[in-house]
Amino acid sequence: MKILSIQSAVAYGHVGNSAAVFPLQRIGVEVLPVYTVNFSNHTGYGAWRGPLISPDDVREVLLGVEERGAFPQIDAVLSGYQGGEGIADVILETVQRVKAANPAAVYSCDPVMGNAKSGCFVAPAIPVLLKERVVPAADIITPNQFELGFLTDTEPDTLESTLASVELVRATGPRTVLVTSVERPDREDGTIEMLAVDDSGAWLVQTPYIPMKANGSGDVTAALFTAHYRRTGDLADSLARTTSSVFDLLTNTHKSGERELQLVESQEAYANPQMQFKATRVS
Repeated sequence: MKILSIQSAVAYGHVGNSAAVFPLQRIGVEVLPVYTVNFSNHTGYGAWRGPLISPDDVREVLLGVEERGAFPQIDAVLSGYQGGEGIADVILETVQRVKAANPAAVYSCDPVMGNAKSGCFVAPAIPVLLKERVVPAADIITPNQFELGFLTDTEPDTLESTLASVELVRATGPRTVLVTSVERPDREDGTIEMLAVDDSGAWLVQTPYIPMKANGSGDVTAALFTAHYRRTGDLADSLARTTSSVFDLLTNTHKSGERELQLVESQEAYANPQMQFKATRVS
């Protein structure tokens, strides 16, 4: 399997492609990483160095990849945080060209905007762009519950309202939706959930809540889910595998006391997930 991943990169720590590439490689996926920024570290530190890569330069890199004859072999295009409006045009153009070269290819978009605790943390134009142009072009999307609400002009909180919001966004284009950070009022104390929906139905998985903020964990989640699902088409198994791997990654990171994901130290969690959480059919 080959995934073309168009995301940010950092030298120190793990977000964007610097979070997604290694777990994918560890499960046997060939990754073609294309960078949208090349920063010293993620912006959550408040200070960072390095360049934003212009849309034209990103386009040039992608053109070079295309000229090597790679596009017919791409199984999925993956994108995450979009720092500027111009990158969306480049990604959408690339998706069209990859799908023309390989009609079986899919586009998986993590529509990064923000979260329930901090609100939107991207430029004001980005959420609108994602909602109106990018998400409708995707086959798979991986929003958190907050982002799902923005995409659908709803406020999902219960399982029923979250499922209803998922159906609204599926009607705009993407057939497969993974909702992360699902927090419903009637869940067990100290837990958090993920919900996955496609044409075959809806599945929910619940794990203990780990009390930490881990930049990059959503990037790992989107990458692993995309790869597992594209490989097998089995929604419940892909959800369970992804959940197992990410939970162990977060557990190891929390135990370490470090701010950055313990990505390399947790590699067995990707290659051989424990499958300690069961996905339950809810629709």
